[in-house]
Amino acid sequence: KDTIWQQEFEEMFPYEETDDQKKAIAETKADMESSKIMDRLICGDVGFGKTEVAIRAAFKAVYDGRQVAYLVPTTILAQQHYNTFKERMKEFPVEIRLLCRFCTPKEVRETIADLKAGKVDIVIGTHRLLSKDVAFKQLGLLIIDEEQRFGVTHKEKIKQMKTNVDVLTLTATPIPRTYALTIYGDMDTSIIKEKPSGRKPVKTYVKSNQEIKEVLQMMLDELKKHHQIYIIAPLIEESENSGDLATVCDLRDKMRLAFGEYYKIDIVHGKMASKAKDLIMQEFLQNKIQILISTTVIEVGVDVSNATTMVRCDANRFGLSTLHQLRGRVGRGEDEAKCILISDTDTKRLHIMEKENDGFKISEEDFKLRGHGDLF
Repeated sequence: KDTIWQQEFEEMFPYEETDDQKKAIAETKADMESSKIMDRLICGDVGFGKTEVAIRAAFKAVYDGRQVAYLVPTTILAQQHYNTFKERMKEFPVEIRLLCRFCTPKEVRETIADLKAGKVDIVIGTHRLLSKDVAFKQLGLLIIDEEQRFGVTHKEKIKQMKTNVDVLTLTATPIPRTYALTIYGDMDTSIIKEKPSGRKPVKTYVKSNQEIKEVLQMMLDELKKHHQIYIIAPLIEESENSGDLATVCDLRDKMRLAFGEYYKIDIVHGKMASKAKDLIMQEFLQNKIQILISTTVIEVGVDVSNATTMVRCDANRFGLSTLHQLRGRVGRGEDEAKCILISDTDTKRLHIMEKENDGFKISEEDFKLRGHGDLF
């Protein structure tokens, strides 16, 4: 059962838990207390509080004398979760480390040695956690964020790590329970469908390329309120096959012409060095950059509460789930947020995004339009 420390730790949560969140937390803790090995999927929409479920499970495992590994798909997300865990557990003697490419070789060596010696309670990292040189003294809980984003080789290593260890898998790809079983196997599933109180739905607009002036005006209105904007493009730079598709580099030049005199504009994408990418994300977080132009590298990334608008170029190039995930990057604060999808084709599918903010319903509509595919 919960210790006094666990109760005290949970009372320090600064928000009101939703009923779905409470249920997911109770189910997870019941699994951990039972004699069976936990294999639970927490399926919840973007920003609906899955991380807090993971934090409470991790705290419980640590106070039961076990180590915790939290595996995430991107370096930026690893850093964000590390900061969240450090902040939530600062009043308690829990040793938390980061293991990803942001760490220096010396920090990596120390963390690996301390994990083996049992001096580290929680380690948060990318696929670096799956390397042969990483070993634990007593791993008790493995938390996996968005397992479908890991490659086949990584999944094999994850499978080996799962032996006799409680596993909690988190996904923000909102899939109905029946499809969840098809994709993730016969896991216990907790679904968080309830929106946190005070969170406003993101208003979504589908615009054609002929309506760019209207889009620029909507952007200017937000910038005048000292808000920030994401612009997402499908490509980094032009190539032989890019045709008329928007690119990050081309959009940066156009945005500098439109807004560069008054607002700072920068780019971030997967080909950049990790330190450069991290620096830009930190500057965006501190509102030193007002317009950030990016590829989908920010789909799973840092929460910027002041970012209220997302403009998505060539929106028809992406699935509804990806568009919904991206939309989740805005609307993290108290201000109303907008998502603008620019496309001249496939608008019937995109209009689903205008009507729906519920990721589960969007997912079901996507299945209806595209079909279920062949399982094999």
